[in-house]
Amino acid sequence: MRFASLGSGSAGNSMVIEQASTRLLLDCGFSVKETLTRLANLALTPESLTAILVTHEHDDHAKGAFKLAEKFNIPVWLSHGTRVMTERYQPKATKLKINEVDIHTTFSIDDVEVSPYPVPHDAREPSQFTFSDGQHKLGVLTDVGGATPHIETMLSGCDALVLECNHDVTMLQQGPYHHALKKRVSGHLGHLDNASSASLLARLDNTKLKHIVAAHLSAKNNTQALAKQALSEVLNCDTDWVGVATQTSGFNWRSL
Repeated sequence: MRFASLGSGSAGNSMVIEQASTRLLLDCGFSVKETLTRLANLALTPESLTAILVTHEHDDHAKGAFKLAEKFNIPVWLSHGTRVMTERYQPKATKLKINEVDIHTTFSIDDVEVSPYPVPHDAREPSQFTFSDGQHKLGVLTDVGGATPHIETMLSGCDALVLECNHDVTMLQQGPYHHALKKRVSGHLGHLDNASSASLLARLDNTKLKHIVAAHLSAKNNTQALAKQALSEVLNCDTDWVGVATQTSGFNWRSL
């Protein structure tokens, strides 16, 4: 199994998870044109995608998913709440292949076992996912205001983890956002700051961890150096071992 990111941040998010001939696109917050360009950078075509999974309805995760799905006849998987809240993106008079999932129940898409789990975020029925090929597990957690015992259970024992490090608390407090937005971002339905992400990571079983990638970094309220430092201190590793999913290019293929 291998995985890569097309881009991560408030301007758009998307990841690819691949096992054998199965390729899953996790979120699509870019235009169709931009998504095709970014897929090509990973030597992928849209025709090769098996499915699109959508975590929640926010623009930076969902706005391109349904146009891409319609154009290339790709099935979409998402929670009932996310389906309802993304109707504004769904093309009219078309036969989209939409699969609603129970976000507490594991399911399979061809060669990949997908385990959704609920997260606290200001969306209708947001979910995040772990992915497995039967031997290895990839965990993904972004767009979450705080950790829960269930999140810790889902992300323990991962071989690879893509973990939100959205903001540095001091930078957010002293930064340009207006008060209401600062409160939303730092609230229990907002986004994880570096220290909270590190605290969560410290409570996980990381004995199998071979890849750690900081994701969804704020362009105005964080730096790569701060995010990498926070996670590396928990893992007692060099900061260079901690990857970062950037807004412009995500990150290249990583294999398990």
